[in-house]
Amino acid sequence: MTPATQTQAALPLQALLRDRRLWRGDSVAPVRAQASEHPALDAVLPGQGWPLGALSEILYARSGVGELSLVLPLLRQLTRAGTPVAMIRPAHLPYAPALAAAGVALPQLLVVTPQTDTDALWSAEQLLHAGAGAVLLWLERIELTASRRLQLAAEAGDGIALLLRPATPANLAQGGIAALRLQIERRHGQSQVQVLKCRGMRPPGRYALSA
Repeated sequence: MTPATQTQAALPLQALLRDRRLWRGDSVAPVRAQASEHPALDAVLPGQGWPLGALSEILYARSGVGELSLVLPLLRQLTRAGTPVAMIRPAHLPYAPALAAAGVALPQLLVVTPQTDTDALWSAEQLLHAGAGAVLLWLERIELTASRRLQLAAEAGDGIALLLRPATPANLAQGGIAALRLQIERRHGQSQVQVLKCRGMRPPGRYALSA
């Protein structure tokens, strides 16, 4: 192989090494992110928060263990900046006065309640493509192909796709393609988050949410 040929062959490899989706095992991958505003969690996540242009997943032990508290700072940041966010098929109808008291700008919040999983997924994809800052989608289960579609929609709109599911054995065992997988539960009267998967670094452990 001539030097010129070697140079040409190296170009695709160099482009690959510059791709932010590639993680080298001996380093922390660079990640664009939106702060979660939970200091213990942000301190260990690449980019210090929710990865942008990506799918993240929250698995909750049961409804009401703190999953909304986990995402409230994100909703507050985005809506107060004038960026629309959406909640699709939430486990419970959001209580507007409580959201407003937490600092969420309600005019920028859209709540969608489709009747079927298919319609819910379609709504999430369309909103992400349209540039929503974050789309929260509650589903009991999801197929891998649907997860890929959410990931592609988040990339296209450079938004945050958040999938919220019960922490059933089947859901926990399902690997999925989410850049970030968190499990939240209530322990000793406090909500605690465990990082199950984090693209760009090894899962760093369990963290209590700030009050």
